[in-house]
Order: sequence, then structure tokens, then C-alpha cells
Amino acid sequence: MPTTQSFLPIREIHEDVVILKDGSWRQILMASSINFALMSKEEQEAVIYQFQNFLNSLDFYIQFLVQSRRLNLDKYLKELDELITKEENELLKMQGREYREFIKSLSEMSNLMTKTFYVVVPFHPGVTKKTLSKKDFSHLKYQLDQRVAYVRAGLRRCGIFTVILKSAEIIELLWSTHHPAKFERGEIPPFPSIE
Repeated sequence: MPTTQSFLPIREIHEDVVILKDGSWRQILMASSINFALMSKEEQEAVIYQFQNFLNSLDFYIQFLVQSRRLNLDKYLKELDELITKEENELLKMQGREYREFIKSLSEMSNLMTKTFYVVVPFHPGVTKKTLSKKDFSHLKYQLDQRVAYVRAGLRRCGIFTVILKSAEIIELLWSTHHPAKFERGEIPPFPSIE
């Protein structure tokens, strides 16, 4: 019986780069959000203009990924319980319990969601060899890094800040995409160490 991995187009993740079975590479950025609705009309137009200029300046495609997840507050509630039991001041203890109950009832009444934004930057090194020397890999990764730096700078001009996902974070992202219910419950397995 085939494994899940056999259906995925990913060959490996190496030095924060996703290497696909077709030989192409991907680097994934996590992006901040901006509250467009709170901006003035002029600010909105400036952001749209900057984003339009950024997209028009690209000579390669990029992919935007938005993940919406139900917010799991179980860990936060447990941490609150620990803080409340350690507290010696009775007034602060009482306020802590009330706050905890408020958070718990709020999470039960409404479906609290969190959104995470990603930008996937592709690179086609033109090499079909499965194994590259360290020197060749470093040379090609430098080209990908330049592309990623260009994308990050273009998004920064729009007020969007990014961080490059590390290998372990990429694995967690991919796992959570294929196991959303377990991820929302906080059932993340320990992953093997990378590199």
C-alpha cells in the first residue's frame, strides 16, 4: 500500500528549500498582514499601487497561500490555571479565574479563527540530477536567495513583512495542511531533527 509521501510532489527539504520531484525548488515565506480596512482612502490607494507595481515587476510567478485555522486556546487556558494556582494574592487569584472563565466562554460561544499568510517563491535550477555537490547546491541556492530577497523587498514596500521558514517549520506547515483537525487540537507529533 502506497504511503502519503508517495502522492506528494516533494522529494526532500534541504537547507530551508523544498525540492520537488520534478527538480524545481520552492522557498516559503510567512507574511504579516495589514489591516486594509482601517487605512484612509489615500493609504489604501498607495498600498494597491505599490502591490500592483511589485506584481508587474516580477518575471516569475509566486504563489500566495492563506491558511484559516480554528484557534485552539487549550494550552493558553492551562497556562492561566498554573499562574492562578501560583498566585498568592486572593484578589488577583479571583480576577485570574474570572478572566479564564471569560476566555473559555468566549472560545465556546464563537468560532475564533486565526489566519496565516504565506508566499511561495519558485526556482527552476534546470538541474535534473538528484544529488548536487555542496558547491553546486550553494551556487543555485544563492540564485534562489536573490529571488527571495527581491520578493521580500517588494512586499516590504507594501507594508508586508516576511520571514523565511526554516526546514522544521516547513515540515510542520506541510503536516498541518494534511492533518488540519489534529493540528487545531494541538496534536502535533515530534518530528525528526533536520540537518
